[in-house]
Amino acid sequence: MKFSVSKEVLEKLDNVCFGIVVAKGIDNTKENIEVKEALIKVIGECEEKYKDTKIKELKEISYYREAFKKLDINPNKFMSSIEAMLTRVSKGKGLPSINPIVDIGNTVSLKYTLPLGAHDIETLNGDISVKFSKSGDTFIPLGSDELEILLDGELTYAVEDRIRTRRWIWRQSEQGKIIDKSENIFFPIDGFMENYDNVIAARDELAEIIKSIFSCEVQVGFVDKNSTEFEIN
Repeated sequence: MKFSVSKEVLEKLDNVCFGIVVAKGIDNTKENIEVKEALIKVIGECEEKYKDTKIKELKEISYYREAFKKLDINPNKFMSSIEAMLTRVSKGKGLPSINPIVDIGNTVSLKYTLPLGAHDIETLNGDISVKFSKSGDTFIPLGSDELEILLDGELTYAVEDRIRTRRWIWRQSEQGKIIDKSENIFFPIDGFMENYDNVIAARDELAEIIKSIFSCEVQVGFVDKNSTEFEIN
């Protein structure tokens, strides 16, 4: 199984890059106080830091807004996951604790101001890629069972014609969401060469946290225009 980024995507966004963490053998069924406290801490820090800030004007967020514009995605209507999360937190609305893996991902995402996804590997049933949609591709929104049919040309995470995220890093699918029984996880961290250092730091910290807490097998990687594929062992 592999993760790849299509040539067409890299022609459109030649500075895009992806930090990768793959974790196998996780026990996500047990509540973890340390993980919950870390999430609460970073939420409080972000709320204080950004309480009087327009999140969309942050330099770290501008990279994603500019990329969305290149992709003909309105960033005011469809905010990237990190912009939406930071906007919520900055208004004092916090974030719910979901399960240890989701909480860890949200903690690292907020700390480094980066979109950070998580996909249950057991539900992939094929290679996962960042590519533009084809007419007829299907998507089930998170928390729903209604099937959406896509048109050509929308940037997505996809497994063949089954879409895992719409508008790249805007909304995740119900398929592949992280649940208590999820054991093997693929984490992509979406960034650009402009925030490369944060991408690598977030990747390495995520890997270290997961390895420390779950004592599981962890693999890290990196994809950009010079190395467009990563083998998921």
